[in-house]
Amino acid sequence: MTKTDSSGQPGNTDGFKQALQRAASLCSRKEHSSVEIRAKLKAWNVPESWIERILDRLIQEKFVDDKRYASLFVREKFRLNQWGRVKIAHQLRQHGIGEETIQDALQEIDEDAYTQTCATLIRSKSVAIKDKNPFVRKGKILRYVSGKGFETDLIYRILNMNELD
Repeated sequence: MTKTDSSGQPGNTDGFKQALQRAASLCSRKEHSSVEIRAKLKAWNVPESWIERILDRLIQEKFVDDKRYASLFVREKFRLNQWGRVKIAHQLRQHGIGEETIQDALQEIDEDAYTQTCATLIRSKSVAIKDKNPFVRKGKILRYVSGKGFETDLIYRILNMNELD
């Protein structure tokens, strides 16, 4: 006789519980997006029929929350890595986070702190550049700060306010 799982489908209930516990344990150590957990479950060779049920359970029990993940990701990458909104949004899309959730999370960045961080990056890069040609200097600064994910119009606005030596 074949064992049935909690949904009445044939399967290994111990295996299901073990996969659920392993995923919950992973989520309790570090914040993960639902896409990351789905990928982990697939990598662990969890049957497709269990993956959605496990994810639903993890979401229901608040182990996985994409809004919480996005909010934490935005705060961490802005504060610690000094990334701009463009780079943060791109990375969140790579993690499978929806556009509305991304925009809500990006709203948490304080506008004054954002502008100040961009200005600080511009000043520090300006000091590091040895070239005296103002066009070369601005080009290098623009590439560096836009590579950190800050919007070009903000960079130009700050550059024009604080003409470089």
